[in-house]
Amino acid sequence: MSTAPTLEDVRRAAERIAPYAHRTPVLTSRSIDAIVGSQLFFKCENLQRVGAFKFRGACNTVMSLTEEEASRGVATHSSGNHAAALTLAASLRGAPAHIVMPRTSPEVKKRAVAGYGASITYCEPTLEARESTLDEVVARTGATFVHPYNDHRIIAGQGTAGLELMEDVPGLDTVMTPVGGGGLLSGTSISVTSLDPTVRVIAAEPEGADDAHRSLIEGRIVPSVEPRTICDGLLTSLGEKTFAIIRNNVERIVTVSDAAVLEAMRLVWERMKVVIEPSAAVTLGVLLERKIDLTGRRIGIVFSGGNVDLGAFFAGLDPQNS
Repeated sequence: MSTAPTLEDVRRAAERIAPYAHRTPVLTSRSIDAIVGSQLFFKCENLQRVGAFKFRGACNTVMSLTEEEASRGVATHSSGNHAAALTLAASLRGAPAHIVMPRTSPEVKKRAVAGYGASITYCEPTLEARESTLDEVVARTGATFVHPYNDHRIIAGQGTAGLELMEDVPGLDTVMTPVGGGGLLSGTSISVTSLDPTVRVIAAEPEGADDAHRSLIEGRIVPSVEPRTICDGLLTSLGEKTFAIIRNNVERIVTVSDAAVLEAMRLVWERMKVVIEPSAAVTLGVLLERKIDLTGRRIGIVFSGGNVDLGAFFAGLDPQNS
């Protein structure tokens, strides 16, 4: 796909991934509605396969490959959700998956990616090492490199979450997603603005990793440099493909403090009994901090994922006080 995806591309992606991806539920909470003063509709991609929206884009990409391409497999460098999503999609296609992971990646992520059947090559924890090691793997295997977000097939696949949300909840006037590399935001914005141009598309980003916010203001990609936030899924810079779509479709990107992110997670865990990760909580955090006035609106919010390191969480508990 050489040009930016259209709504029809998203619809085709939805058909392509339907046998494999979950159509995730949309949940509501009257108590959270009362706190923020709006009607919120949560698209729960934390309940997607591999626990994150990324399976949609990975599945669309892998299922789009020719038989010859699939026989050579796919490759990427990742220590998180993209690696797991791409490996699972490849296994469903019967294709090899070659994943380059930093040797310092959390053991739980190493086990998850290995469990889906990836061939893992470890490297030093630098971008240069990741990219050079990936180049070697691609040269050796002939596998197709699949970027985690700067790929139109990925973007179209991620857009299926927004398509489902718009179909399941009529009458939304605002849709919000987190933004890191921009795959989810750009894909969602295509679905939303194509189906109803009056719906506002707004993104949320941590204050300590506000490169997308600054990029939209300055009209150019501002690199993410030494980000500091608990939202480990939102640390990457925008890609040229995602940024071009975001500039056209997204009204604004609002930043949020880590404290508000933690409060949003706590609210969702306590009031909805739903586990979301910090990166998924930024949108609700924006509403809790009143960074933008959306009082009385019908707001669709994409919970991007639910992969929390429970080992670290429980390690912090004091058995004496439990």
